[in-house]
Amino acid sequence: MTSTSSAYAAFTLLLSDAAFPVSPAELHGHLMGRICAGSGFDENDWLAAAADLLGETPEDRLKAALTGLLGMVQQEFAGNEITVVLLLPTDDAPLKERLAAMAQWCQGFLSGFGLVSRSGALTTEAQEVLQDMAAIAQVQDTLEDTEEGENDYMEVTEYLRVAPVMLYNEYGKGSAPAPKPSLH
Repeated sequence: MTSTSSAYAAFTLLLSDAAFPVSPAELHGHLMGRICAGSGFDENDWLAAAADLLGETPEDRLKAALTGLLGMVQQEFAGNEITVVLLLPTDDAPLKERLAAMAQWCQGFLSGFGLVSRSGALTTEAQEVLQDMAAIAQVQDTLEDTEEGENDYMEVTEYLRVAPVMLYNEYGKGSAPAPKPSLH
């Protein structure tokens, strides 16, 4: 079990224990959308945004997990080569479940991106990426649980790992975390 799948399972448990109607995928997508739109990595801003999304202030365990999620994303964006890891169910989950989570991730991303104010119009490329995400958010049950469906799912997840980087480079870079100094 990878750390990502462990994080997904842990968030699922935390959110369901508190009866929040938000999935880990939507929560992560929301955070990524905010960061890619230029909100930065301020912990208090993220916790306030998460509380708005959840409908109430999370309890301490969930708050700590949300802070950890922010730290994980911050590390992804801190290096020279950005690697986005999507918080989705593992590959052994049914395709239908993974598709639903992917759609929720895209919905969360779009809402997070849309809630951050920016000056100026979006570029054509940014508009296309956001339109693609809106289309992906509608996929739900369009792929069959076949090898071809699995391949299509993998292609879309690869796209979703790359597309946020383009948006981040265009709108979020000003909020980039400082790289950690290396110790020699």
